[in-house]
Amino acid sequence: MARSTIQNAYGAGHLLEMKFYIAVTDTEWFEYLGHASPLDEVNFWQPTAGHAFQALPPGGLFLFKLHGPGHSVAGGGIFSHWTRLRVSLAWDAFGIKNGAASLPEMRSRIERYRRGRSGPHEDYEIGCILLQRPFFLDPSERVEIPDWQPNIVRGRTYDTDDESGRTLWRELHASLQARRELVVREVSPERYGQPTLVAPRLGQGSFKIMVLDAYRRQCAVTGEKALPVLQAAHIIPFVEGGEHRVDNGLLLRTDVHILFDRGYVTVTPDYRFQVSPRLKRDFDNGELYYQFDAKEVWLPPEPKDRPKKEFLAWHADTVFVG
Repeated sequence: MARSTIQNAYGAGHLLEMKFYIAVTDTEWFEYLGHASPLDEVNFWQPTAGHAFQALPPGGLFLFKLHGPGHSVAGGGIFSHWTRLRVSLAWDAFGIKNGAASLPEMRSRIERYRRGRSGPHEDYEIGCILLQRPFFLDPSERVEIPDWQPNIVRGRTYDTDDESGRTLWRELHASLQARRELVVREVSPERYGQPTLVAPRLGQGSFKIMVLDAYRRQCAVTGEKALPVLQAAHIIPFVEGGEHRVDNGLLLRTDVHILFDRGYVTVTPDYRFQVSPRLKRDFDNGELYYQFDAKEVWLPPEPKDRPKKEFLAWHADTVFVG
């Protein structure tokens, strides 16, 4: 995942190599989410979307340092994705996991950090750092940050190749173990390998946004690009054991999503859209959808993000009413 070494509970032969990032964090955002905890995900928003967050790869450890006096790690989460979103879409995707009780409250907090005044109905863009498995430490559990400079505005990367990063990680790891917060997956002495950061499952909001970005914000079937009518569809529904993972998703226009969930349309394992004859029989309509029948759907450029063929086969066999 990164480079570096620390000892862990199994002795000097088992070493974890990593970088991590400490971000200056809005105190009200932190306190609101801390009271709402436990949560599966949070949106660590940035007031503007000008600069993509590139300090960590997906799966890296992202930590919180609160504004104000004192320099300590107050919590964190596992980084999964960065994106730009209109503030309304960020609220629709994450709700209170944005660190506010309502969209107006969220906007008020964001606008403290934005330059210039925003109109009351301006749907401006913000940066969104999506974090999984967030944790919030009580004051007695927090870990002092060595070498922190008060003039740091956004944050700083630490590497456990360096003494300060190694010291900080040892103390943080001990604090998390004491509160039984699973961030590191240990490896027993009988098995080969190193401890690694836990690879968390995505929350529902992160799933929606990561599918949206994987499909470059256009419907896989119709090519529609108007964001308000695009939805991330589970191929295997969550209630049927499907997971929030990008390869279990399709980005579909709202009406196509409804028909997909009800089995009137499907996507075959060879990535072709298929419309059931039942659509015409049941509703005496469907011309809008039959024009796409048998056509290849648009796929994400990254192979790892494309729908898993086994999931598509399950939908075609289990849900489709053709």
